[in-house]
Amino acid sequence: MRESDKWALTAKGKLAGGRIKSSTKLGDYIEWPEDFNLRQLPTHQSPDVPVALISSTKIAKEFDISANKLNHLFSELGWISKSLKGWIMTEQGAKQGAIQSEDSRSGIPYVKWPATISQSTLLLSSINDISGASTRLSVSTENSHQLASAIDIRTKIQAIYSATDGHKLRCKAEKLIDNWLYMAEIVHAYERKLPIAEDIYCDFYIPTGNVYIEYWDNDDDPKYLARKEIKHAIYKKYGLKLIELHPEDVQNLDDILPRLLLKFGVQAY
Repeated sequence: MRESDKWALTAKGKLAGGRIKSSTKLGDYIEWPEDFNLRQLPTHQSPDVPVALISSTKIAKEFDISANKLNHLFSELGWISKSLKGWIMTEQGAKQGAIQSEDSRSGIPYVKWPATISQSTLLLSSINDISGASTRLSVSTENSHQLASAIDIRTKIQAIYSATDGHKLRCKAEKLIDNWLYMAEIVHAYERKLPIAEDIYCDFYIPTGNVYIEYWDNDDDPKYLARKEIKHAIYKKYGLKLIELHPEDVQNLDDILPRLLLKFGVQAY
């Protein structure tokens, strides 16, 4: 919308990721993210109605959990990232209506959220997970039938390989990766659901650094390749931190994994 001969962002525009930019040639203009899509605005937010912004402390009280735990859930969802002190809003957090702030006295950064964030299905699902509830999100994608067909392949392979930490895995390569992470004392999950609406699972998830690991076999099966293509697109769409491993990498994990993990701030050994 126009205000005093300048472009201004509405609540709808802010939720869609729009940002006011300035140029000596163009003056003020609005920059939109590459994946801009008005139809993908957060379902918890009515786009044209301004809402109150509140801290994570207040939201945490609503769910009877600590603000620290809630911030770590936000971090796992990819909405904020940990700074030296405090929390920094990410691009995905901005799409949820978050606003970056800082303490006026200490300068420590923190994030404010729309009061309606407590209605977010993604957040509710994460809170249900840590509380032991069994709620699952439904698939929300334009290619849901293709997605279900491609992802179904993982359910057809039995988890018959036992790792040192007790995880049951689907192939020997996954077992070697799991054992390497365990021996390196890196906390990890196997087949963790991605913190998104689509029903997608990673091979490994490392909470420290919010890093995901995918192992790709040399398989030319059309369904496997379709699954790989879909997962690639999902990781890119949500800006998730991904490490990809292949059969040749598994034979040299001691050299490869520490280097790849260090890029995301995860130190091994």
